[in-house]
Amino acid sequence: MKALVFERNLPRFAASRVASLFGSGRGAGIGPLQLLDTVPPELPGADWFPLRPRLSGICGSDLATIDGRSSRYFEDIVSFPFVPGHEVVGVLDEGGVDHAGSPLEPGTRAIIEPVLGCAPRHIQPPCPQCAGGQTGLCGNVAFGALAPGLQTGFCADTGGGWSTAGLVAHASQLHAVPEAFTDEDAVIVEPTACAVHAALSAGVEAGDVVAVIGAGTLGLATVAALHHVIRPTSSCTVMVGAKHAHQRKTAESLGADMVVAPGQLARAVRRQAGSLVLASRLTDGADVVFDCVGTSESLTQSLAMVRPRGRVVLVGMPGKVSVDLAPLWHRELKLVGAYAYGSEVPDAAADPRRTFELAIDVVASAGLGSLVSAAYPLERYEEAIAHAGAAGQRGAVKVVFDLRNRKGSIR
Repeated sequence: MKALVFERNLPRFAASRVASLFGSGRGAGIGPLQLLDTVPPELPGADWFPLRPRLSGICGSDLATIDGRSSRYFEDIVSFPFVPGHEVVGVLDEGGVDHAGSPLEPGTRAIIEPVLGCAPRHIQPPCPQCAGGQTGLCGNVAFGALAPGLQTGFCADTGGGWSTAGLVAHASQLHAVPEAFTDEDAVIVEPTACAVHAALSAGVEAGDVVAVIGAGTLGLATVAALHHVIRPTSSCTVMVGAKHAHQRKTAESLGADMVVAPGQLARAVRRQAGSLVLASRLTDGADVVFDCVGTSESLTQSLAMVRPRGRVVLVGMPGKVSVDLAPLWHRELKLVGAYAYGSEVPDAAADPRRTFELAIDVVASAGLGSLVSAAYPLERYEEAIAHAGAAGQRGAVKVVFDLRNRKGSIR
C-alpha cells in the first residue's frame, strides 16, 4: 500500500522552498514529501473506524506546507511524519458510527470533518469551545489520546487522504455521503464548510455590499455560500475579483452580481457604494470584504476597499504577511478570521446545525462538485501538486487524487 508521507527533513524543506519560487507545488519531488510503502494506522479506540479514500483534494494549506511557506505558528500543532489529505471522501469497509451516533453500514461512503478536537482525543470534560459546538476552536489539538495535529492530514496517528492504505476517523468526524452525490460532490464538502462558516461569521446584513477577493475553490465556494445561505434572509450585492476567465464565468453562475478582474474590483465597489477615492483608498466602500487569498497584497486591498467600521474576513490561510494596519486603527475596521467549522445558527429563528450539514445542502443546490477539474493517481503526485499550484492559470479549480483506480487517469 502506498501513501504520500511528509517528514521533518530540513534540507528537503529548504529545497522545496527554493523550488516554489518558480511556482507553487514545483518542489513536491525534492521536498519532504515522498511516496512510500506504508500500512494503515492503528485504531486509537473502539470509537474509531478505518476509512479507505476514494478522492482526496489538494488545498491551499497543503500547497503552503509543501512549498515550505506555512506559518511557524503551526509547528507545535502538527506531528511528523504525517500523511496529508483532509478533504476526503472514502468508504467504511467495516462500517462505523457517525457524528450523531447513527450506525453506518459496511460499504457506506463517508466524508470526514477533519478537526481533531476533544472528542477524537478522548478528552473529558471537553473544552468550552468543543462543548459549545465550535470544534474548530478547540484548544486541545496537541493533547489527549493522539499526537499533536490540528486536523486529520497533519497528525502522525490518523493517516490522511493522500494514501491507498487508508486513514482512521473518529465517529464524531464522520458524515454519510448522500446517495445522490458523486464522489466529486462529496470531496468538495469540506472546503464548502469553510466557506459557509466564513459567510455566517461575517455579519452580512440586508442591503450590504459584499466583495470577494479571489476565485479559487474557497472564493467560489464563498460566493455559493453567500447566495444559498445568506441571501434567503439578508439580500446583499456580491462583487467578485477573479483573475481568470473560467473563474469569472463560474462566479457568475454561482450567484455573483458582478465579476471583474482583481485590479478593477475597487473601482466596481466604489461605483456601487458611491464612494470617493483618497490616497488609493475608498472613503466609503464595501460593508464586508472576504479575503480568500491570504497574502499581503490581498489583505492590503481588502483594507483599502472596505467602508469605515466595515468587516474584513480572512478565509484564505495567511502566513507571515507584512501589512500596514493604520487603516484598521483609523477607520475602526473589524478584521475577522474564519477557520474551519463546527455548529452554526443560520438565522435567528433557526436551531443550530453542523456546518457540514449546511455545506452538503450548498454543494447539492449549487452543483459544486463541478469545481473538481482534474484527478490524478497517487503515483503522479508531482504533476498533480504542480497542477494544483497553477490551477487558475491552467483553467482548473480543484485538483484531487483519485484512489479508486490504482492505474488512474487524468480527466
